[in-house]
Amino acid sequence: MSRNGSIKDGEKSPYDPVATSENADGGDEIKLEAKMSLINGVTVIVGSIIGSGIFVSPTGVLKHTGSVNVALMVWTASGIFSMVGAYCYAELGCMIKKSGADYAYIMETFGPFAAFIRLWVECMIVRPCSQAIVALTFSIYVLKPFFPECTPPDDAARLLAVVCICTLAFVNCWDVKWATRVQDVFTYAKLLALFVIIVAGGYQLSRGRVEHFTFEGTNTEVTSIALSFYSGLFAYNGWNYLNFIIEELKDPVRNLPKAIAISCTLVTVVYVLTNVAFYTTLSIKDVLASEAVAVTFANRLFGFMAWTIPVFVALSTFGAVNGILLTSSRLFYAGACEGQMPEILTMIQVSRLTPAPAVLCMALLSMLYLTSSDINALINYVGFATWLSIGVSVLCVPWLRWAQPNLPRPIKVNLAFPIFYILATLFVTLVPMYASPVETGYGCLMIFSAVPVYFAFIAWKNKPKFFVKGVVKTTRLLQKLMVVVGKAKPAQV
Repeated sequence: MSRNGSIKDGEKSPYDPVATSENADGGDEIKLEAKMSLINGVTVIVGSIIGSGIFVSPTGVLKHTGSVNVALMVWTASGIFSMVGAYCYAELGCMIKKSGADYAYIMETFGPFAAFIRLWVECMIVRPCSQAIVALTFSIYVLKPFFPECTPPDDAARLLAVVCICTLAFVNCWDVKWATRVQDVFTYAKLLALFVIIVAGGYQLSRGRVEHFTFEGTNTEVTSIALSFYSGLFAYNGWNYLNFIIEELKDPVRNLPKAIAISCTLVTVVYVLTNVAFYTTLSIKDVLASEAVAVTFANRLFGFMAWTIPVFVALSTFGAVNGILLTSSRLFYAGACEGQMPEILTMIQVSRLTPAPAVLCMALLSMLYLTSSDINALINYVGFATWLSIGVSVLCVPWLRWAQPNLPRPIKVNLAFPIFYILATLFVTLVPMYASPVETGYGCLMIFSAVPVYFAFIAWKNKPKFFVKGVVKTTRLLQKLMVVVGKAKPAQV
């Protein structure tokens, strides 16, 4: 998995990159330009967070809390929790300006072994599992109008999810402009769907429909509350995505914390109001029995126009799948530049100029997770892995304060924030290990599977010649099959 021995080392081939106008004269290393404004930063975070979570998580949160009022408290607390984590990331992002975000922070703080585990968790569990969840949500909302009185068949839902992933993988492999246009259009769709739901909920409140807002049936078990945060926090996943492109943000010291504050506050308000809207019309029993909460809500309120909400939600989730595919190549690239991922994943298609290998790898892994159609189980897998690894990233803040106190810190957060976040992370990761041992056990196994991979492919430097030759031949074969090459003069992480 190292960069040694690739087709590009010491030999010319028809698959070598063609020099572009920027570097044809052997000029300086190509660097990303800072073109993103504060508004662009806000839209990146908002667009990354709002996906399928708000449409699938209400059931999971309510299932574990037992009452509407406590569910709303969990939604609010999840937003505040995410905002605290994002604020800690603001210090790290302005202090360690490297591609890869939390992967780069852990690399700088704890070294390559811990960084590889984070990379493994993100690339092998979090991103593909999240994509599988979103694709399943898309298929359920598309199929629900055809099965109004029952749950859509599992096989049909999974098959349609596969079609969704394959279609968007093709789009992302064919043209980056197509992918970005898809992202723009479907971002508007998700915002419109939420706006319509919130307005309808406001109308219901004006009619005095508040009978469901009680603490009746509250589940007071600590383990259940912790599991409810898995669903709530899943809906807020994506608040750290601006850190992946911090080098493209104008005046990051000023704009990064502002973008975090504005976007996290906005999303928290939108999420809470959307849940309030759901409960103005739906009872606890209705929500728990529904595979598609927004569809059930629309059927109760919109009459013959009820079809509009599942269409908008399907468009929203379709765009969210596209967003995961679009952003994942940056993390693959950062890991491969450190020699911790196969070099083939850094390569681009010579005629389309798209990161085809990374896109195809992500699509294949996502389809592997589609062997399960239990969205709540998948959320538990991704929740455990996500918040454990992000907690380690936030641990970098106090650790670097102690280990490297003289590092320049344009933004310096109060240490109370990372300490609070780390303690809360321990709560939402350790407690569910007792309450949901099967899902968290699988999550632990997937995380610990990084250890033998690291020692076999990265730490072991003097590999047998047959292995090195096999890697070279495999890389060369994949390069020829996909017609891809490494980027000229890659930026070092």
